[in-house]
Formats: sequence, C-alpha cells, structure tokens
Amino acid sequence: MMSQGIHTALPARVLALVAALLTAFALLVVPASPAHAHDELIGSNPSADSTVEGVPAQLTLTFSGAIATDAGASEVAVTDASGTSLLDGAPTAQDNVLTQPLAGEASGEITVLWKVVSSDGHPISGEFAFTVAPAPTPTDTATPTPTPTESTEPTTEPTQEPAPTASPTAAPDADEASTFGDVWPWVVGGLLLAALGGAVIYLLTSRARREKELAESRERALGGAPEPDSDPPAER
Repeated sequence: MMSQGIHTALPARVLALVAALLTAFALLVVPASPAHAHDELIGSNPSADSTVEGVPAQLTLTFSGAIATDAGASEVAVTDASGTSLLDGAPTAQDNVLTQPLAGEASGEITVLWKVVSSDGHPISGEFAFTVAPAPTPTDTATPTPTPTESTEPTTEPTQEPAPTASPTAAPDADEASTFGDVWPWVVGGLLLAALGGAVIYLLTSRARREKELAESRERALGGAPEPDSDPPAER
C-alpha cells in the first residue's frame, strides 16, 4: 500500500515541474501585449544632437501614442548654456504631438527637458540637447568704386566766357585841366606876338634892301657916287 502511494505521487510532481517550466518559458519568450507597454518619444524637431542656425520658433515632440491634453499634464523646459529660458508660452498637445513655442537669442548647447502623461495614464519624461550655431561675423568688404562711363552728350553746358569790356579811360585830373586852361591863352598870345614881330622884321628888312638897291641903281645911272652926307633920293 505504501509503495503504491509513492509511485502515484512521483508522476504528479514531475507534471507540476514541467508545467512550471513551460509557464516560465512562455513569459520570457512571448512579448508583452502593446496595451500594457508605455508610450515613448520617437522624434523631435530640432532632433537630438543636431545643429541649427538660430533659435527655432517652436519645438515639437512626437510620441509613439496619444498623450494627455489636459492643462498642466505636459511640461517642457528649454534653456541655453547659461540657464536662460527660451520658452514663449505654454505647450499644446494634439494626438501624439506636443508643440512648445520658443523665443529669444542664444548660441551653443540648448537643453530640453520634457514630461507628459501617456495614453495609459502613466507619466513619462526625458531629456536631450541640440546646438544653435553662432551667428556669422560680418566681414568688411571693400565697396567697388564705380567706373565713370563716357557720355555722348555733355553733362553740363559749356561756360560762356564774358565779353571783354573796355576799361574806362581815366579822366584828367581837375587840377591838371585847370592849369592847362589857364596857360593856353598865354601860349596862343605868345605865338601871335612872335608871328607879328617876325612879319614886322621881315617888312623892315625887305624895305631897307629895296632902298639900297634903288640907291645903287641911281648911282650907276648918274655915273657917280653919292656924297656921304647927302641924303638918299626920295623914292618916286
């Protein structure tokens, strides 16, 4: 009786052990149902470890499932290297996308912290970073000097030279004119007197010459010389 009970209990224990092993193998091999898996971040714009030029107008986070849209259910923090916040208002959730407006100027590494409530009601969070490239430094460029082009038409009218004007002759000085007017009558008078005196001298000389010639002619006619004390004959 006792031996039969031992042989009956042994197969039952073996079966129970095999069942436990099969159950453990099934739990390890068969994946968990999607209904019981938590949502996760599957993408972002800007993406993690990327480099962008300037702070973008907004940050978008895309999850594997819908997230809660209740006020305060989602939280986002975006800061630059000095810890300055770049947020511009509260985030908005629609389906599986969370949008966070941004504003401000920054360069270097930008850190993003996020926290949302997944579709199964379980809160999930994460962190990543991207880089904002520094603004390019403007370089001084020489401004090219415009090359003058020849024009067929003159740009300005030729300047007409003024006609030469006769310079006025300086009028004689009043004192000089007055002196000349005072002397002029005396000069004319002197010339007239000189001319009159010359005429008188000429007449007297001519008369004396004629009288002499007449006397000599009369002497030759009479054949003798006249006496020294005799007066010359009167002129006929």
